[in-house]
Amino acid sequence: MEFLLLLGLGLIAGIVAGLFGLGGGVLFTPILFVVFSDAGIEDPVVLTIGSSLFCTFIAATGSSIRQYGQDNIFWIEGLKVGVLGAGGVFLGKLVITSDYYSQQVFVIFFSLLLIYVAYMFYRRGSQNQTTTQQNHEPITGKQATVTGGLGGFVAALAGIGGGGVMVPLMNLWYKKAFVKSVSISSLAIVLISLSGWMQLAFFNGTTQTLTPYHIGYVDFGAALPLAVGGLLGGFVGAFFNLKIKRQYLQYAFSLLAVGMAIKLLTEVF
Repeated sequence: MEFLLLLGLGLIAGIVAGLFGLGGGVLFTPILFVVFSDAGIEDPVVLTIGSSLFCTFIAATGSSIRQYGQDNIFWIEGLKVGVLGAGGVFLGKLVITSDYYSQQVFVIFFSLLLIYVAYMFYRRGSQNQTTTQQNHEPITGKQATVTGGLGGFVAALAGIGGGGVMVPLMNLWYKKAFVKSVSISSLAIVLISLSGWMQLAFFNGTTQTLTPYHIGYVDFGAALPLAVGGLLGGFVGAFFNLKIKRQYLQYAFSLLAVGMAIKLLTEVF
């Protein structure tokens, strides 16, 4: 029953992610947190983050494969940002496994992240014209360190890939072409999320889990059906993405993100 529920939730998350062009992590984390909380797990934060990073790893791998198929892959730059992002993940892991990172702190942080994403989507939907950056110069070591480090740190704190931080940094701050920024981010997220869930899986600690199929702070029994459902649903969402006006999608996800933030806050307050 749990498998079918998570598979169904994954399908819904995948459809939404494909519909709005998301990586999925911003949806996997709140779903897992609510599922674990409703199941009576006393402290679900680190378990949620570790399991969500595993889902994100699968989703990001699929995304990078699609980028490769479209001949839009930047191996050296993506790997550089991803490896440096692993350092940010390590620092973030030290924070989330400390006594200071409570459920309330996690929910407030993730809710603020959702509101930020909602604002970005609303802003894009409100713009009549967009300026496309065409800077295809290679990303420098300093740029990769800042981009990967911040992306990995946020990934560890929230259980997401960090693309919401890395893409704006590369596209808006460092003036890299948007298509290139997305491609670099997708490949970097593979390494960042892989590093994240492996560090939490083999971290010396024990926690209550939903299923018996777990290692450390990663519940594979809960994460795998969610991730598989997300992959399948992503194809459906991507299909309808081409048939709905972009502006309406931007506004719709803004409302959805705010709704998820409210739901998370009601779980702990």
